Amino acid sequence: MPNPLLRFLILVMLLSNAMLSHAQSRQVSGRVLDRESKTGLPGATIVVENTNNGTSTGTDGGFTLDIPGNVTNPRLVVSYVGYTSQTVPVTDAGTIDVTLQPDQKSLEEVVVIGYGTAKRSDVTGAIVSVKEEDLKKVPVANVMESLQGRLPGVDITRSSGSSSSGVNITVRGNRSLTANNGPLFIVDGIQYTSIQDINPNDIAGMEVLKDAASTAIYGSRGANGVIIVTTKKGASGKTRVSLNSYYGITDVVLYPLVNDAAGYIAQRREAFRTTGQWNSPADDPKIFSTFQQQSIANGVSTRWPKEFLKQGRQQEHQVGLAGGSDQTKFYLSFDYYNEQGNLRLDNLNRYTGRVNVEHALSPKLKIGTQSQLTYYNQDNRRDPLNIANKVDPLAAPYDADGNLAIYPNSGSFINPLSDEVEGNYENNVRTMRTFLTAFVDYQILNDLNFRSNVGLTLGTARTGIFLGSNTVDRNGSIPLSSYATQFDTNWSWENILNYNKTFGDHSLTLTGVTSLLTFNTESGRSQGGNQLLGYQLYYALGNANQQLAINSAYSDSKLISFSGRAQYNYKSRYLLTLTGRSDGSSKLAKGNKWAFFPSAAVAWRISEEAFLKDQTVLSDLKLRVSYGLAGNYDIPPYSSQSLLTRIPFAYGDVSAPGYAFSNRIGNPDLTWELSTTANVGVDFGLLRNRLTGSVDIYETNTDDLLLDRVLAATSGVSVITQNVGKTRNRGVELGLNALVMERGDFRWNVAATWYKNVEEIVALSTDANDINNGWFIGQPTRVFYDYEKIGIWQTADEKPAGVKAGQIKVKDQDGNGTITASADRKVLGSALPKWSSSLATDVTYKGFSLGLQIFARYGQMINYEYDQLFDPQGTENSSKQDYWTPENPTNNFPRPDASLSKSTLQNSLYGTTLAYRDGSYVKLRAATIGYNVPAAWVGKIGVASARIYVQGKNLLTLSKIDNYDPERAAAAAASNGERTATSNNTNANNGVGLAPLSNPIPRVITVGVNLGF
Repeated sequence: MPNPLLRFLILVMLLSNAMLSHAQSRQVSGRVLDRESKTGLPGATIVVENTNNGTSTGTDGGFTLDIPGNVTNPRLVVSYVGYTSQTVPVTDAGTIDVTLQPDQKSLEEVVVIGYGTAKRSDVTGAIVSVKEEDLKKVPVANVMESLQGRLPGVDITRSSGSSSSGVNITVRGNRSLTANNGPLFIVDGIQYTSIQDINPNDIAGMEVLKDAASTAIYGSRGANGVIIVTTKKGASGKTRVSLNSYYGITDVVLYPLVNDAAGYIAQRREAFRTTGQWNSPADDPKIFSTFQQQSIANGVSTRWPKEFLKQGRQQEHQVGLAGGSDQTKFYLSFDYYNEQGNLRLDNLNRYTGRVNVEHALSPKLKIGTQSQLTYYNQDNRRDPLNIANKVDPLAAPYDADGNLAIYPNSGSFINPLSDEVEGNYENNVRTMRTFLTAFVDYQILNDLNFRSNVGLTLGTARTGIFLGSNTVDRNGSIPLSSYATQFDTNWSWENILNYNKTFGDHSLTLTGVTSLLTFNTESGRSQGGNQLLGYQLYYALGNANQQLAINSAYSDSKLISFSGRAQYNYKSRYLLTLTGRSDGSSKLAKGNKWAFFPSAAVAWRISEEAFLKDQTVLSDLKLRVSYGLAGNYDIPPYSSQSLLTRIPFAYGDVSAPGYAFSNRIGNPDLTWELSTTANVGVDFGLLRNRLTGSVDIYETNTDDLLLDRVLAATSGVSVITQNVGKTRNRGVELGLNALVMERGDFRWNVAATWYKNVEEIVALSTDANDINNGWFIGQPTRVFYDYEKIGIWQTADEKPAGVKAGQIKVKDQDGNGTITASADRKVLGSALPKWSSSLATDVTYKGFSLGLQIFARYGQMINYEYDQLFDPQGTENSSKQDYWTPENPTNNFPRPDASLSKSTLQNSLYGTTLAYRDGSYVKLRAATIGYNVPAAWVGKIGVASARIYVQGKNLLTLSKIDNYDPERAAAAAASNGERTATSNNTNANNGVGLAPLSNPIPRVITVGVNLGF
């Protein structure tokens, strides 16, 4: 124990220091006032700078505060919601009155509107802005994934859980039935195909243009919405260095497992009990093989999916440098991203480098470049889960000696683990994309500016695939290799002339644009089977002696455009925007290549009127109305022409070249798909913009749909693209942001969105529905058309002839007592949600922060693949289901029946009706806990700022489906999967609303750090 005298001396010293500090402290008082009205502001915060010592004002705006004696040259930081903060020195007088000015910063913010900028208060169209700090809230490889649910009217879903998965993006619903519905991305003024290439840490801000008035300046390219990305630039002064790094672990926590051994045995027994072939375990030898009986006796029960799903990894490390002088400014960055998926052989490496440089040759002339190089090295895995869910659990993956069993228990399924044998399987894709842009900016006059942008995107991709004999795809056949290459060259050249003049209370901005875009793709593919040496993979196809094939392809298209825009502003109160653009596309037929797209928008800032000047509740109110025409030409090149293709042909035993029309026959009358959009919107701010928001109501009517029509087999061809049909989209969008509380170091902000889009097919090529393609007049573009299951036939029911108890019961829609395909099928639901919503809340206290993001989709129907696994024979493994037996007369699933195959159940006995589910869900998208380390701590080691955080993504999903994330199904509701990292082809659509079990979306736990130097 310490000496009592020593403890007493320490206590005396502490008390002396406390008394000295108290004696040296002083008190300051004053009031915080509104600068215009001079009235007191209650609840304003006053803090001694660089300390935690603070207070709040009373009802009259008055305050009293003690200044610690150890603070030299003290200053007070005074803040109030809706006002610009001030920092004032403490004078010897001891009394300070501070006047605060209402904060108009949010209204004065500059918004990128396409070939120009405007103050937020002067925007006339439906535009959503995203700030840099919002993009950092959810660290992801694809920046659009971090914005899920936060942009009203923009539906964003992840395609799958694979490492190379892209996202699906739809702005205000699907307009086209077969043409692409994805938005246009503009990066630093240049069109770019894959947003996945852009490192989120390089982005300074984004704007989403939704209505025709906003997108019209981009003409046909903006028909499905425009997303403008602005990357970071340098600034004069000290070079700033940033380091952003995170490491995460991924786990599949939601995955429905099929039957274990007990469930499989019970279902197979019941299937043969139905046919009278099984009555007790004594009959097992009749229905189980010798191997299966041995497995039953030995207690074998293999959960095959668990053999594959493992813990994955995500990591990203980025360094950025920004700086420059008054003449030259630069921003440099390098980024490395790696993801190891939850399936072995699923790995992604991405390397990104960016150079942004701007140099002033003179006060009027600037030149610059924004350039990026992205390289991907991707190993793709053929998803093994479709087989793993079917192999019976009595089969063991390894034999008695511990070797992999190629055909477990001598079954018909090859062991899906065989792909993982070293040297047996490889699917590697290497992609490099170079994004080069340069500009010249010349200020001709004070009010007249000219800018010329040149952009070049070069993309190269190589795909090498080797499939050994004992792999899932070859299943005992000869090994097969393929080698494919693709080379993309996209040029753009745009010239922009901007005239901006203010005269008195009037201002006028005129913009003129000329644009030339070219798109060129070359591809080649070679294939060979039965190579002599398997370790040569796909590098020695000349050694293959079977199944040799060589193919190559080429496509080229161009778009020429001329556009103009006039913006008029009177006192920032009455606003008018007129836009017109003329586009010419080489994809369309001669005589129909050109179209003109006009739009008009007006806005009235009601809050600037004199009759609202004296009120304090409404700080901003603007009414917007717009109407415009947009077009779409996103179809394959040469769709207006009939192309030849070679076919096998011979004279007797002598082969000869033969040619015929390709499957797609040309249409010489192809023209533009046209969409007109009317939009009414209101932007508002309440309580000095403590609560801000916007409401938009819109209607889009699309005519002359670019539609791929399937032709009769007797025509000799398969498809023709035509301008037929009409669709309509109507919707409501709501976005709110509220600063709920700000007291001292505590700040709580809440943002919410809600949006509803109603799609409708108005007309098709004929007045009749197109059942084969699933298109129905008066219905959304993606629906489920089938019989309506109403239960299972029970023993006591009066049943139609030939129907047995335990079979599926469907509704007789016309009530005639007979079930027919033409009369008794109906539209059961849509793969599209009735509405979507999000809620984001951020709480900060001193250096700590907590952020939550919740996302919801309601009213979507899905086609659940898990339910499709039900095998009535019990031959393959089945999903766990509550099926009918005499002892369990359920209404969920039919009775197993060994006389029925799975295909018979699906095709003849209404088995397709079993898988339709309500796919609505609510998801805790992300939760983040962060801490900003005090500058005084990290400054000692040369760090200007430091933030550490822990984040969880996909932490909780609430739905009516157990152990499954319905977002996995949302991708199939979109026709426009994003171009993935390693391919220019969009993600494959698995069928309308299919909820697949492959590549499940994982939960991610991440630890990260953001440093500034």
